[in-house]
Amino acid sequence: MAIKSLSIRIDDKVLDKLHVVADYEGRSANSQILILIRDCIEKYEKEHGEIKIGK
Repeated sequence: MAIKSLSIRIDDKVLDKLHVVADYEGRSANSQILILIRDCIEKYEKEHGEIKIGK
């Protein structure tokens, strides 16, 4: 599996809050974001079926 980078623009206040949540969960901000993305995809797939990636 290839690891890719993604840049996002994020408000300072939101980023500060993300760091608080990540610290509480014992994760880095990057790891916390990955968890949130995976949870979002899982929820979507439960409602709409598996996302098929054509490669």
